[in-house]
Amino acid sequence: MPLTLHQYATYLDGRGLNWPAPPEIDPPKAKPHLVRLDNIRAVTWNVYGTLLRISFGDLVFEHPNDFIMGVALDKTIQEFKIWGSMSRKPGQPADYLREIYSQLLAEQRLVPGGGERFPEVLADRLWEAFIKKLFQKDYQFDASFYGSLNEFSRKVAYFFHASLQGTVCYPGAPYALSHVVESGLVQGLIADAQCFTTVQLQRGLTQEDASIDLDALAPPSNRALSYEVRGRKPSERLFRLALNLLADQGITPDQVLHIGSRVVQDIVPAKRLGLKTALFAGDKGSLQATPEQCKESATRPDVLLTELSQIADVLG
Repeated sequence: MPLTLHQYATYLDGRGLNWPAPPEIDPPKAKPHLVRLDNIRAVTWNVYGTLLRISFGDLVFEHPNDFIMGVALDKTIQEFKIWGSMSRKPGQPADYLREIYSQLLAEQRLVPGGGERFPEVLADRLWEAFIKKLFQKDYQFDASFYGSLNEFSRKVAYFFHASLQGTVCYPGAPYALSHVVESGLVQGLIADAQCFTTVQLQRGLTQEDASIDLDALAPPSNRALSYEVRGRKPSERLFRLALNLLADQGITPDQVLHIGSRVVQDIVPAKRLGLKTALFAGDKGSLQATPEQCKESATRPDVLLTELSQIADVLG
């Protein structure tokens, strides 16, 4: 049987590969504003920059550092043995792949979004388009190990992005997620994400607590992820999908607390739809908020967390 994406990530971990390290936490000058919120029945989380620590506070498709970008592309070429099926040109293989990758990325960004103002790029579709080009040069992969073309494309996307940006959970993430469930509340995700994001999150949680099961803490039925709806924040499509899922459980918007690290992408659309909000200000690298935004009524969060474990003070 082909490996699942989670099994593939575990397989890579067992090989002792050298992944880039996530950035060190750089605490901002912020004081927590912890208010006990009554009548909360559900908590939703952003992932990158809130639960997962990552450079730039978000997933990127092109690293601004040319050397790091080149290394990630070169690792991908070697891992999946694709150089032999590329139309070779003088120069480094990674440089040629970057030309193709940039072109495919631009094409992905031009895919009609069905009226969506903030369409999402799909990492696995991008690599699937590249692999189809390789097929013209008789490229083959081990389907018994990787699975079908779309399964293989997801694994290539995971490997490339793991080579581009390291991820690890913020301290206290397992405790915070567990506390929500132990408090008897529904829990979910409203996040910009790719097909491998929950695998990265599960791995990060397991590194802190081997007993943590993400599917038990935030079931797939309670997730609104951008790669599935083809819309990124601050698109309301993500939030409306989550609210519809929660409405089926008898939960209204004012009974939902959404936690994120970016005012424009997380706090503003959540407030506009009637959710309670919490801003995670635990790291300068992911925090996107100005003092003015934290004061204005339209952008001010109900709660400001400097540590994820402080969610216990908010929920009781």
